[in-house]
Amino acid sequence: MTRCHLSLILLAALALTACKEKAAEAPPTVATNGSVPAPAPASAPAAPATDKWLGKWNGPEGTFLNLAGAEGKYQVTVQNLDGPATYPATAAGDTIAFERGGIKETIRAGSGVETGMKWLSEKKDCLVVKPGEGYCRD
Repeated sequence: MTRCHLSLILLAALALTACKEKAAEAPPTVATNGSVPAPAPASAPAAPATDKWLGKWNGPEGTFLNLAGAEGKYQVTVQNLDGPATYPATAAGDTIAFERGGIKETIRAGSGVETGMKWLSEKKDCLVVKPGEGYCRD
């Protein structure tokens, strides 16, 4: 192969590279009516798994936990024997975190057995705050 052939091959490679870069900078395609199509919207981030827990969860003797809100920001209402109380809460991985009476609490998914409460031991779909405090869906 001569030096001339090598030069031509190198020149062709450079020209192809320049064409590819130029194509990447090309303006958006114009529709036949002269409008430029809008870019595709960015997909919204997925809602946290804890959003599936929204709604009311029942405990024994008329107690319940109600979870309202969405997208990782919640209001937790706990109805116990003293009455209801509401707390702001946020998603924290696969739990929900809130503060009650100066104590940091978390809500996690669990079973009736994991609540530590005999009244809920047969339930499968529950939320557990701590042993002795849990709420289940009927």
